[in-house]
Amino acid sequence: MTLYTYSFQEKRRDLSDILSTVIKNEPRFISCFKRVADASQQKHEWLEDQIAGRSITVVSIENNVVTLSAADAAKLKVGTLLVIKNDSALFRVNAVGASNTFTLGKVAANGSETAAPAAADVMNIVSTPIAEGSATGEGEETSHLSDTAYNCTQIFRKDIIITGSALAISVAGNVDNQLNRQTNFALGELSRDLNRVALFGRRAENAANSRGEIGGLYFFTADSDLKINANGGIIDSFMINDGAQAVLGEGGVPTQILCSPGQARVLSNEYKERLQIVRSDDARGAYVAVIINESNGSTMTIMADPDVPDTEAWVNDINGFGLSNLHGRAISDQDSTPKGFDGVKRMALGELTLEFKNAHQRLCRIYGLKPSAQALAALRSAE
Repeated sequence: MTLYTYSFQEKRRDLSDILSTVIKNEPRFISCFKRVADASQQKHEWLEDQIAGRSITVVSIENNVVTLSAADAAKLKVGTLLVIKNDSALFRVNAVGASNTFTLGKVAANGSETAAPAAADVMNIVSTPIAEGSATGEGEETSHLSDTAYNCTQIFRKDIIITGSALAISVAGNVDNQLNRQTNFALGELSRDLNRVALFGRRAENAANSRGEIGGLYFFTADSDLKINANGGIIDSFMINDGAQAVLGEGGVPTQILCSPGQARVLSNEYKERLQIVRSDDARGAYVAVIINESNGSTMTIMADPDVPDTEAWVNDINGFGLSNLHGRAISDQDSTPKGFDGVKRMALGELTLEFKNAHQRLCRIYGLKPSAQALAALRSAE
């Protein structure tokens, strides 16, 4: 026998839009994850984006005949123009040979004295001029980058319980109002759980003896080369711009500085005379400030998240972040009150995962910072 009734007792409510609103308004890292297409399986795979400029790496060179890997050789046609990375001389592919080789010729010095590339040099592809009246097969072939990455889905459940005594007191109004209020609390708690998962989660597939877990920021960048050791230094614009330049060099567009509130205060001390505070629907954080990226003149938003370790910071391109619900398993709630229970129970349940596209190109970790309390004390003493 059900002791208490309410208007949506027999209804299953989709809470995914409400959760999205709660997440967007939470001053946390998780608010950077936009909704993307639903996952079709518990091991959620995606294609990595081609964000870096096209380039080749010279394996060896002799008498202007360059040997490449098979993958790099497929990028070239007769007439393709190239430059050596960090050099201005322009080279042209004069002939494509067998066994992944091509003949190279210098066509413009552009102020450089370099006569030819050396083994292990990276050469950036400038373009391949196409003849007038070209036919099928004569153009440059391009396709989505074939590399894939994946994350796993994780089940989240929150049980919403209101006892008979709480209902009798009616502090928060009728049953409907109290349930809606407690549901909002549960979703707020879920968003904070998701935030820590987005940072520290480990990737684990669902199996007989293990539960599915979502991998987070630290998991996807554990073996990345985009790292800067601060060596106990105070966070400043030089470190931030070093991180931004590293992301730009890999083809990303740095748009965010993620750090603890203390480190945000340290960084803002340098910019306090030219700081622009922003609080809008697309720029959120416990502390948010917009800083000019000196590498390309664009802006980066400081997001201060209390869950970020105080001695670390991140320079991120957030365009690779996504939140994907398992199809048909978006967060929803339904009545779960057992017969004879003195009160009301509802169950909020959902299964989802997070995407970190091109994590090794879009995310740069700065570690080994001086703790913010010590840094602030040093700055006060200097003043």
